[in-house]
Amino acid sequence: MADERTFVIVGASLAGAKAAETLRTGGFSGRIVLIGEETERPYERPPLSKAYLQGDEDARGKAFVHPEEWYAENDVDLRLGTRVTRVDPAARTVTLDGVDELHYDKLLLTTGSRVRTLDVPGADLTGVRYLRTVDEADALLAHLRAAAHVVVVGAGWIGLETAAAARKHGATATVVEVADLPLQRVLGDEVATVFADLHRANGVTFRFGASVARFTGVDGKLTGVVLADGTELPADVAVVGVGIQPNTELAVDAGLEVDNGIVVDAALRTSDPDIYAAGDVVNLDHPGLGRRVRVEHWANALNGGKVAAASLLGEASYDRVPYFFSDQFDLGMEYSGFATPGGYDQVVFRGGTSVADGFIAFWVKDGRVLAGMNVNVWDVTDDIQALVRAGWAGTAVDLEGLADPKVALADLLG
Repeated sequence: MADERTFVIVGASLAGAKAAETLRTGGFSGRIVLIGEETERPYERPPLSKAYLQGDEDARGKAFVHPEEWYAENDVDLRLGTRVTRVDPAARTVTLDGVDELHYDKLLLTTGSRVRTLDVPGADLTGVRYLRTVDEADALLAHLRAAAHVVVVGAGWIGLETAAAARKHGATATVVEVADLPLQRVLGDEVATVFADLHRANGVTFRFGASVARFTGVDGKLTGVVLADGTELPADVAVVGVGIQPNTELAVDAGLEVDNGIVVDAALRTSDPDIYAAGDVVNLDHPGLGRRVRVEHWANALNGGKVAAASLLGEASYDRVPYFFSDQFDLGMEYSGFATPGGYDQVVFRGGTSVADGFIAFWVKDGRVLAGMNVNVWDVTDDIQALVRAGWAGTAVDLEGLADPKVALADLLG
């Protein structure tokens, strides 16, 4: 008997596209409608701030999740340039562009997040850029190729990757950050210092403990960035990377539980049994961590979309170890786990702290590994994640062995 159910996915994102793919490979033969506000088909965001921004033209095409023909071939009704303006859980409908109503049997929200903007004078000048979408990446790349002076506001992952791209294009790069070190809240002082030293060695200037008062320009074009202390930095381009916020408006209006994201259980089910959510937008009750967490990285969207689809078809649980990666100058890294500021008692370095030689850093509490980051050391993610899972279960490891490169990581768990 034909499956007459309709599954609607709001958000033509990586999570949304992977959910549609998993529904089909999982045997769902009903109707799938995938709706997105952007005019580009679903794509992955990491290449936009990494290879593509550094000038690798091929990276743009490789960012798309599926070839254009995949959607028709798999009977996925892809509706681009379409905005969902309302979700009605009682009627089980979504409203498109304020006009058309579409019925769903199950609904998946993969609405993602948007950049936080700076509300200061001059923020509308040409040359003040953000990086989230393909269109923004296209515009920023064109600006970087022509720029002599680039100011980056925010020393997070996007900010540092953009600073590295600016230097590759031959521009000066100054990073403005309110904290004392780049990535300080994420990595802590010990590892954040490694990134500060790396960028300084490659010609990046930092302005720590600083904030932007206004942007200045001539004839509508950016010429400088004025800091709160009155310092003016010359700038042809200013890239603002001060974080993102989840797109929860539809969920709020629909009466779903929202708290720093759409609240979901381990099956990625919201407070409405027919509505699920995945990706940046969710605040997950993580079964491994034993706490709620909202993760804003690529792997969360990739795997969350798959698990959400499995949940739509039955029962599944999302217990992946949080994971992300970055490439900056000659540093490539992968991070697995979850360590909050003040939530660990020490950082254990395995192999020193030399970027050139490579090393691994572990965030540890009471001998339990909470997170690990491998820098220019490869094929160790599985072992690191095994240590993290053991830490979740309460298992401590020998810290001397953890720090010793001669001791195999796999051997630390017996």
